[in-house]
Amino acid sequence: MKSVLLIGLGRFGQSVAEKLNELHHQVMAIDKNEERINEILPMVTDAQIGDATNMAFLKTLGVDNYDVCFVAIGEDFQSSLETTALLKELGAKKVVSRASREMQKKFLLRNGADEVVYLEGQLASWAAIRHTTDHILDYIALDGEYAIYDFCLYIAQGRGEPA
Repeated sequence: MKSVLLIGLGRFGQSVAEKLNELHHQVMAIDKNEERINEILPMVTDAQIGDATNMAFLKTLGVDNYDVCFVAIGEDFQSSLETTALLKELGAKKVVSRASREMQKKFLLRNGADEVVYLEGQLASWAAIRHTTDHILDYIALDGEYAIYDFCLYIAQGRGEPA
């Protein structure tokens, strides 16, 4: 079980919270919006309303005690960038930040993110490979050179028909 700090409870943040709950991780969720906090309460260990760009607020959370910090702020890139930098400054072990464009990914990595989730780019790449290559059912890109593929092999039975 991991301890996770999840900042931002929009669609992506809520989806992360749901999956972390299924995996039985301890999750502290943060958002400025009280309604979002109330919606997510059944799925997280604890939640607080607060501004993650406020250093004093982040200090109260004990950022360095979490195994991973997710910055799931989607609509306000400036806040996402500031939060990412502050988390690293406060000693966060691992910061995973969300980007919605390739340029945002570059800025986040330069400002402290250990990893960046670039949903649109990652999904576009997956969809292009998955749906234009015969027999590939799924794949996971590991880095620029390697990937794990799940594919379907057809074994010829006399006339070259699928097995």
